[in-house]
Amino acid sequence: MPFRRAVLAGLTALILSPLAALAADLPDLNGKSVVVVTENAYPPLQFVDPKSGKAIGWEYDAMNEIAKRLNFKVEYQNTSWDAMIQAVSDNQYNIGMTGITIKDDRKAKVDFSDPYMRSQQFMLVRGDEKRFTDAKTFGAFNEGLVGAQPGTSPFYTAVYEILDGNEQNPRIKLFETFGATVQALKAGDVDVVLTDSVAAKGYVDASSGGLKVIGGPLGTEDFGFIFPKGSDLVAPVNAAIASLKADGTFDALNKKWFLDYKMGE
Repeated sequence: MPFRRAVLAGLTALILSPLAALAADLPDLNGKSVVVVTENAYPPLQFVDPKSGKAIGWEYDAMNEIAKRLNFKVEYQNTSWDAMIQAVSDNQYNIGMTGITIKDDRKAKVDFSDPYMRSQQFMLVRGDEKRFTDAKTFGAFNEGLVGAQPGTSPFYTAVYEILDGNEQNPRIKLFETFGATVQALKAGDVDVVLTDSVAAKGYVDASSGGLKVIGGPLGTEDFGFIFPKGSDLVAPVNAAIASLKADGTFDALNKKWFLDYKMGE
């Protein structure tokens, strides 16, 4: 229950003034085609439904509603996380979405939308883990291994807030996708995966006790969509984000994906 409250508190912290959002008329993009790229491996934001085989998630629902309100046609494509920011920067795609943390160094390559979600990082472990209980005790547990994707916020959190600041520390095992880190955790190949509250809750709820969250939050992150530098889509998408926050649509998506939906059921 405390974890659920933390998730909801973080997700609702970004709601804007309804008067400010509703006062602005949304622009009409006249049915233009917009290519949106995602990793498709970050539940419950975007992932492949194990039952239907279809790509679904919070971000898909949000982007589809943004497209509807702005009158553009959205085409989804997939790429790996490590290629995404550069690919959007190179104008291969119009928008990128995969729970991307808004960071100053990334702003040098791409433009960000306004934040659409706030999340905090937590330690995801196996359900029977008793050797450590938080970041401090894990740091002191010299045999413990962390699974992470290189270049991500969880990677840097593990390096600089839990371990010794050495990015080559052999206690960090690198994987190409977030899903692969969780599979390694389940298999016992690593002992911790650091992730934001969004993904952690999705995996915990789907694990039937096989996974749990320990310790407190290790940081706060704001997520945004990314665009090529100077994109004329930024302002319209920001207007739509404000509208979705103000009229309760994001609240409804939060309930759908973080409270009601359980993967694999």
